[in-house]
Amino acid sequence: MRRDRARYGVDGGYGGIPIFLLAGAGLLAGDRWAKRRDKRLAGSVAKVGIVAVLGFAAGYFYSTGPGKLSVWKELLDELDLRGDEDVLDIGCGRGAVLISAAHRLPRGRATGADIWRLRDQTGNTRASAEGNAMAEGVSERVDLVDADARHLPFPPDSFDVVLSNLAFDNIHGSEERAKALREAVRVLRPGGRMRVVDVRADRYAPILRSAGCVDVGVRHLDWRTSFGLPGHHMTLVLAGKPAAGSRN
Repeated sequence: MRRDRARYGVDGGYGGIPIFLLAGAGLLAGDRWAKRRDKRLAGSVAKVGIVAVLGFAAGYFYSTGPGKLSVWKELLDELDLRGDEDVLDIGCGRGAVLISAAHRLPRGRATGADIWRLRDQTGNTRASAEGNAMAEGVSERVDLVDADARHLPFPPDSFDVVLSNLAFDNIHGSEERAKALREAVRVLRPGGRMRVVDVRADRYAPILRSAGCVDVGVRHLDWRTSFGLPGHHMTLVLAGKPAAGSRN
């Protein structure tokens, strides 16, 4: 029996699509006007603009789809999971990162927490995440929880690994983002690890250090996370929680 295909939507919701369409339509109209008026330079500029818009759109959709999946595959491979961990994905959306982690947890659990806002991702619902987990054959080890990142409904020291992709930046206000990051540290077990990808995630490093994390590092990711803008790449922040009995 054929399984349904998992679909993970587009990060940022539908907001960017009208911009691509309007820009493309405007440039196409400019090109036609230039041809009628025999304005060759204007026509050339319009053609270059059309190519640029198409390139930007292609890069945007690549970064939010195959690019994101390939980057997170590498990040999860680097964690070298045993397979029995408890993993939390904060802001899991439709489950791209969550399900990729679940594939590596044959004896563990992958928990996704989100408030599932459509403006954050197209088709962003809990039902979509559930359907994707079923389509990928990992639903039996995936749990989904309606939860705000600033108020996670888990006891302290609940997870071996905490992950997040483009979620904390959606929280308005630096203090509120800091609150969410401290919640992530709270639910992380001693000896646990955290990986957060976001717009300028380097901002989070001082907060994580002040929350008691160790081995905090920042890595600028490659072109796969550029969202069509040359030089505009996402950032990874890595952190760990001191093991029990260790001196920070």
